[in-house]
Amino acid sequence: MNVTARQALWLELMPFYIHEAWLLDERRFKEWLDLFTDDVLYFMPRRKNVLRREAHREVTPLGDLSLIEDDRRYLEMRVARLDTGMAWGEDPPSRTRHLIGNLVAEPLSKGEVKAKTAFLVYRSHLETDHQLLAGSREDVLRRVNGAWKISKRTILLDANVLLDKNLSIFL
Repeated sequence: MNVTARQALWLELMPFYIHEAWLLDERRFKEWLDLFTDDVLYFMPRRKNVLRREAHREVTPLGDLSLIEDDRRYLEMRVARLDTGMAWGEDPPSRTRHLIGNLVAEPLSKGEVKAKTAFLVYRSHLETDHQLLAGSREDVLRRVNGAWKISKRTILLDANVLLDKNLSIFL
């Protein structure tokens, strides 16, 4: 892929990710769900502190104990739960700010694209709960009816221990 094609892909995808960040920050979760394919895998593995010689064990594989391993149905259930009033960890709701950058994208076979982004997410909840989450996301994107959709998202937090009361926001 030449530089011009890479730039065009970047220019096409960056607004997609900015739009996603605003949907999350404005708590428009049902619209956010529309950014995913029906067969999506939303995956957040655990991260472990390991010696350099064991770097291959730092991130848990799919199927191992992970922080999140959701398909479309579970994402829909998580979003629906926020609307029930029974999600006590999000009542009142958190205020978030998703900052997305460092996008790199490369075409895959069958018209799919692998896109990697870095993120900082600030979360404020109640009067004293504040957290800053940093990490990266690797997505596989696919066009569905002319629009980009996320068919796989792997979220890798930089921290391996979360001291927060809950992880009820989306990244």
